[in-house]
Amino acid sequence: MPEIELDIERCNGCGLCEDFCPVNVFEMIEVGGRLLPSVVRAEDCWACDTCVGQCPTGALRVVETFEYAPEPGLGGRWDGQKERAAPLSGEQQALYRSWSEKLMQVLRLRWSPVAVSLIPAGAPLPVVPMPREKLRYCQSLMAARRGKSLLMPAKCHACPDGTTILGLTEIPAKLASGELYIRFGKLDSIEAARQMIAERPRLEPRSIQATLVTPLAQATLPPDVIAVIAQPEQMMWLCMAASYYTGKRFEFKVSGYNAQCVETTLFPYTSGKINISLGCYGCRASSDVGDDLMFMGIPASEMPGLIEGLVALGKKAIPDSRDKIYLSPLT
Repeated sequence: MPEIELDIERCNGCGLCEDFCPVNVFEMIEVGGRLLPSVVRAEDCWACDTCVGQCPTGALRVVETFEYAPEPGLGGRWDGQKERAAPLSGEQQALYRSWSEKLMQVLRLRWSPVAVSLIPAGAPLPVVPMPREKLRYCQSLMAARRGKSLLMPAKCHACPDGTTILGLTEIPAKLASGELYIRFGKLDSIEAARQMIAERPRLEPRSIQATLVTPLAQATLPPDVIAVIAQPEQMMWLCMAASYYTGKRFEFKVSGYNAQCVETTLFPYTSGKINISLGCYGCRASSDVGDDLMFMGIPASEMPGLIEGLVALGKKAIPDSRDKIYLSPLT
């Protein structure tokens, strides 16, 4: 359970920590003639650091204090579950490595595509490390593109919003009401906030027991979605590759809210269709994703055709475009 530290000398009693905490960990009380935040529900703290980010005087700090009981070769505790997910066959491993290599080579991606698996409640878990500190789902995707493999049950997630959307937990009241989005200045009115919440999908609470992200070439379970973090030009080629054999256009669902959990992951997961995302407030504020990058979620079922189309485009269309063949001669 996280430990919340308050520097009383720096605290100005503004109450923003109470206002912005999505799970109502704080209550303001009077102490010696001063209003100070009191931690009344420490067990509910997600370690999302929203209170830390809103504190104008830097008086708050959230410190992870839990320790996982390690098992040999594993990065975390398994809550007594002994059954492990069966390893991928050599054929499956070769397929995912091939997808990764073609995406990296043809598009000239800097970072690895990410294999995403949403593990249903009760399903066997793979032998993959859990993070030692809580992470937001978007942060885990950024880590996976750099080579990390992470298994994250609800207790490892630091964002109650994304964790709710992905079906790991119930939705906290302040998020369900839309109140928190108004406090952050993300929407004009409570009506707009409620509309945004009503339109975004979310899985049944506790229907998912863990998220798994790995570099695609190192997938340990069959991925549900492949996430690509890349530049707009590279995303253009992915779109063209996906329609290479059909010529069809796309209708993407994009809003700027809940980018990685909803737009990159859940829409492709539930619809079976490719979706793009421009990113969102949370993922851009809490990860190292660059301002020049955007995101695409590709259902695994769509990958074979997309890869074939991409390889075909890579023979002429992509190199010609990158060589700027339509530029007028310089005079």
